[in-house]
Amino acid sequence: MIPQHVLDRVVDLALAEDLEGGDLTTEATVAADARGIGRVVARSALVFAGGAVLARVFYRVDPGVRVEQRIADGELAEPGAVLMVVEGATRSLLIAERTALNFVQRMSGIATLARRFVDALPAGSTTRVTDTRKTTPGLRALERYAVRAGGAHNHRNDLGAAVLIKDNHIEAAGGVRPALARARARAPHTSRLEIEVESLDMLDEALAAGADVVMLDNFAPEALDEAIARARGRAVVEVSGGVGLARIAELAGRGVDVISVGALTHSAPSADIALDLERLV
Repeated sequence: MIPQHVLDRVVDLALAEDLEGGDLTTEATVAADARGIGRVVARSALVFAGGAVLARVFYRVDPGVRVEQRIADGELAEPGAVLMVVEGATRSLLIAERTALNFVQRMSGIATLARRFVDALPAGSTTRVTDTRKTTPGLRALERYAVRAGGAHNHRNDLGAAVLIKDNHIEAAGGVRPALARARARAPHTSRLEIEVESLDMLDEALAAGADVVMLDNFAPEALDEAIARARGRAVVEVSGGVGLARIAELAGRGVDVISVGALTHSAPSADIALDLERLV
């Protein structure tokens, strides 16, 4: 779940962005005592995510709005399915509509894409598909939740969550061995050390220096097989770098432990979700 204080911070910022000048259209056209019911509907097939976020938007606008979730996060919804129902003051429903939909369209799009990647794994595979830190600034907690709702996994949450030595760290430290040595001296004993390598020679250095996880960046298929063989039993093998849906089954079949896919968050198209409003009074 998304921590409540994180959820409120993100929702309040989004509402402030949209409502700085109020809602001229709604205030001009809708009576203050009007009431309505809105059905949040899937316009295309999707994996739903973000029910709590949508509900929080409506509650922050008007605590008197009633919100009912009809489809659980992580469930597949067919076109026309009613995902959620909101009922209350019509002005409140209209004021909250766009912000609420923006969140669930984004999150459901990510969950839907994540599910496609997970479904591409061979049956019985133990390979993990994970996201990366390539997230929308300020929305990481929501987007990473959506990845999990789609059945995939999260990589490190932030820079302080794990040691991940990449090419620029290696350059700045003076090589693979000194980078790992310095990281081992400073990192908590509970943290594993991961390092990105771009060749078999770098891999051998990393393994000899005791890396716990090796990230193979843009390895050719033949070199990848050799790298997996050399690392087997010595380090977790992660593959990264422009991995598309078509390669998931192949990489899992080769014995890769983790496939990190930045596209889960940075390239997921928003899901098609709408709010259909019905006047009650």
